[in-house]
Amino acid sequence: MTTDAEEPTLTIDELAARAGVTVRTVRFYGTKGLLPPPVIGPRRVGRYGRDHLARLALIEELQLQGMTLAAIERYLGRLPPDLGAHGLAVHRAVVSSWAPDAAETLTRAELERRAGRPLDGADLDRLMAMDVVEWAGDAFRVDLGLLRLGVELLDVPLSQEAILAARAVLLEHARAAAHEMSRLLRGEVAQRDPRDVRSLSAHMQPLVVQALLTAFQRSLKEELRGWLKEDGETAGPC
Repeated sequence: MTTDAEEPTLTIDELAARAGVTVRTVRFYGTKGLLPPPVIGPRRVGRYGRDHLARLALIEELQLQGMTLAAIERYLGRLPPDLGAHGLAVHRAVVSSWAPDAAETLTRAELERRAGRPLDGADLDRLMAMDVVEWAGDAFRVDLGLLRLGVELLDVPLSQEAILAARAVLLEHARAAAHEMSRLLRGEVAQRDPRDVRSLSAHMQPLVVQALLTAFQRSLKEELRGWLKEDGETAGPC
């Protein structure tokens, strides 16, 4: 597994198992430049980390969207070379939002394989509270678009109440933004053929999602800068 210092500690077999792919696939992606080379450790053994795992998850999501290998190469080639696991996870979340809602019924073992880690009772309770997972008899109904995000949040040092409150805030403002965007688009396409409307919607969705994400990231950075500045001023000189 990966240490707190984010040092690459996974062997190629462990990385493949965590990502749900074959070792041959990992090596193929490496030769194509889709996956950065491993860190060579003692005994010349390659070690992989969270960044590699996150990149494999993004590649999988791009494939699910129907992108060819050449298109995936172009997409990844436009990303900053030093983009880490969290940045890659954000890109994956944006890409997955382009697709229709996707849910599957999985066994406990299949759910843990998709999550890339064992899940205890507390983990499952937290995922259920976030509406990522729900009971389905002897199995689980899983929102695949939210699963990796939910698993990431399991390690965030926030209370479940705070995460749920943040989710409620985001949903409220997302619905308001979606309503206003829908109103604007309706005014633009009111007299058009329904097929043109569907085509425009399909093209606009990823653009709108990316624009919202960028605006939110910038606003959040400004809020954090202001927050840290206020704390510094309150603390005063040492």
